[in-house]
Amino acid sequence: MNLKTITTGILAMLLIIGCSDDDSDDDNPVILDAGTLSGGPFGFTVDGVPDMVSGISLSGFNGVGDVQSYVITDADRNILGLPPTLEALEGVDFDGAGVGDCYIYHITHQAGLTGLAMGENLDGLDGDFDLSNFIMVNRGALDAGELSGGPYEFVVDGLPDMVSAIMLDATNLTGDNQTYVITDDSRNILGIPPTLEAVMGVDFDGAGVGDCYIYHLTYSTGLGGLEMGNNLDDITGEFDLSNFVEVNRLALDAGTLSGGPYEFLVDGMPDMVTTIALDDTNLNGNNQTYVITDDAKNILGIPPTLEAVMGVDFDGAGVGSCYIYHLTYSTDLGGLEMGSNLDNLTGLFDLSNFVVVNRNALNAGTLSGGPFMFSVDGTPDMVSGIALDDTNLTGTNQGYVITDDALNILGLPPTLEAVEGVDFDGAGIGLCLIWHITYEDGITGLAMGENAADLDGFFALSNSIRVYRNPNAGTISGGPFTFAVDETPDMVSGITLDSSNATGTNRTWVITDDQGNILGLPPTLAAVEGVDFDAAGSGICFIWYMRYEDGLTGLEMGSNVADLEGLYGLSNSIQVTRN
Repeated sequence: MNLKTITTGILAMLLIIGCSDDDSDDDNPVILDAGTLSGGPFGFTVDGVPDMVSGISLSGFNGVGDVQSYVITDADRNILGLPPTLEALEGVDFDGAGVGDCYIYHITHQAGLTGLAMGENLDGLDGDFDLSNFIMVNRGALDAGELSGGPYEFVVDGLPDMVSAIMLDATNLTGDNQTYVITDDSRNILGIPPTLEAVMGVDFDGAGVGDCYIYHLTYSTGLGGLEMGNNLDDITGEFDLSNFVEVNRLALDAGTLSGGPYEFLVDGMPDMVTTIALDDTNLNGNNQTYVITDDAKNILGIPPTLEAVMGVDFDGAGVGSCYIYHLTYSTDLGGLEMGSNLDNLTGLFDLSNFVVVNRNALNAGTLSGGPFMFSVDGTPDMVSGIALDDTNLTGTNQGYVITDDALNILGLPPTLEAVEGVDFDGAGIGLCLIWHITYEDGITGLAMGENAADLDGFFALSNSIRVYRNPNAGTISGGPFTFAVDETPDMVSGITLDSSNATGTNRTWVITDDQGNILGLPPTLAAVEGVDFDAAGSGICFIWYMRYEDGLTGLEMGSNVADLEGLYGLSNSIQVTRN
């Protein structure tokens, strides 16, 4: 019988016994004695399994009293049940009352007693009664015991990681069923090892990075939700969980590099890094090395130690950027070899931050000035106003180089003053290029008659300045001419050409308007004198004589002389006014 089903109706059903009759002697009052209970105390676990007392006996009861019963209270003497007989008492299921202490009394009382009802308190009884001693019934909660050991920290590196030295203090352990439960940090069930030995056989490395929690669980039959993939918060039934032991599964950590960035000049001189340091405060992993890559993460070197890194000559890698990493990894790492790419590494590993090494090319600065247009006429022609911006200039040796348009070296003036002292008229018709050069010792091919494209060694050339050495077209005379546009042909005459100083392979005459637009290209003086200027309408024309070299572009009717590209020379002009 459950305590909660016992009702006060029991009292109404009890036989009234021991009533005094009219012959009672007031000088001999009734002596109530509820007797003495023996048995117990009892200790039960609230686990969903019925718990009944047994072996209780009553002695010393004198049989006096109108009503006898048993009373069950909680620790505060609140009445939980009133079983009328010892048999009824031993049918009470104390598991249903939950966790706490119960007290069993025997009571005898006279008719008229008030307050003896479920939900009342023994201290509120009013009337003639006597209570026996009590027997305690302790209803304890399930107790999963207490775990000790850990916390544990493992590195997820592909190597098995097992816990050890975990112990269960079972001093207060209760419950019919026992197991262990492993969860993640959200209480999701990852494993249910049945024994402590099974717990110590679990490989926590396989769970990946994160935190695990190991519990001991005690429970009653009928537990629901205890399965992998469920959550501890969804378990139903009677159970208790112990404290937990934490297992922290850490990712590989390659530490932190400091130092740099480094700026080196690729000049044939060894360049080594210094003062690089590795902060290994959080460093873990069984295998360590350093990796040097280019800016596309291609592996250039795998120095095993920091000392080996500092012994690398970065000048030999040529122009570009290098990146230095520290690497920690597991034994099954794949793809770690020179020529491979960091993105193709396989396995468990971690890379630190990187230190940058910039390998810069030599810089010859920037030239300004020109271009220059000279006429090859026997008169010295020198450049002027050239300047060198050496803001980013690098290199041990400096000079200037003059080449033709095929990069053949024509001169090597050592200074800008020497450049401005060169007479370009003496080089004849053609195109010259002026460069500034910076270089290191050991350069080859830097000599007159060689070609700049064949230079070998560490060097850099600036931009170039163009010097055009144009043909001389000579001098024409005649005119000027003035015509009336009247539909009568108008031709020039009496024009002469002085070509004593003229140079250039090709020749022609050019007629333009006053904007330089080409109106005609008569090939000879006779052809010029055959032109009818009346047909051109009113305006101004100019007659020129031209000498030029092969490769000239833009020499065609409709073009403008300002757009000519190549080596050419124009004479003075003769004006033809058409009114």
